[in-house]
Amino acid sequence: MLEFDGKSEGELLDIINSAKSQLSARISEKREQVIAQIKELAASINVSVEIIDATVKTKASRNPQVAPKYRNPANATQTWTGRGVAPKWMKQLLGAGRSKEEFLI
Repeated sequence: MLEFDGKSEGELLDIINSAKSQLSARISEKREQVIAQIKELAASINVSVEIIDATVKTKASRNPQVAPKYRNPANATQTWTGRGVAPKWMKQLLGAGRSKEEFLI
């Protein structure tokens, strides 16, 4: 067992990082063994399997830019998409009794 008393923060971080690295390698090795075993068992009964790696993250294809839907009549550079919390200028105009539809682009 390792003794941690008297170790510096840097030494402790090195121990932690080394342990994480070894753990990750063991998990990966075990995973590969299990996948190979699954494929072998499936082949023994003439079945094919497709292993989908859930650990691989795919980027969602989305358009992060949303076109503005409303424009501040007092300052044309201030726009709002209509999503999320309304900006102060919109809240002030709505508070003054105006309608959102007036500011549609």
